[in-house]
Amino acid sequence: MTYNEILIPVFEDGWFAAIAAIGFSSISNTPRRAYLTCGLTAAVGHSIRYALTVPDWLGMHIIPASTVAAFAIGMLAVLLASRIKCPAEVCFFPALLPMIPGMYAYRTIEALLSCLYYTQGEAFAYYFHLLAYNGLTCTFIILGMVVGATVPVFLFKRLSFTATR
Repeated sequence: MTYNEILIPVFEDGWFAAIAAIGFSSISNTPRRAYLTCGLTAAVGHSIRYALTVPDWLGMHIIPASTVAAFAIGMLAVLLASRIKCPAEVCFFPALLPMIPGMYAYRTIEALLSCLYYTQGEAFAYYFHLLAYNGLTCTFIILGMVVGATVPVFLFKRLSFTATR
């Protein structure tokens, strides 16, 4: 696999995540001076997650990849927050939103409804397995994102606090 076959999708992924983060920023009453920082942190974080989950590279599972990416988003937000004179949370909340595991949540609800419909035998066991797998995956991705993004705020508490002064 060549570098172009990997780098172009990584940049595309980052570009679309940046657009989504700027959109989320604009509807959540974020100051305009923070839009580019939100887009940059989202692009970097989403690109890291994408690169970590590519099977030909590290092939990491989406849960630890999301945690690492959220940590990168948190670090960038803490470091860049003082430049835009906003709290780090203003930067990393919109940047995390494109990483919400929507397909896992959708498949969880779909499996739940299938469990209610197919109540007997092997079909129920199959859909219950899908319910448990997708539900736990969705839960742990979100938990990893929360932990990964907030750890830098606590590690660099003094820097994070001075960003609002």
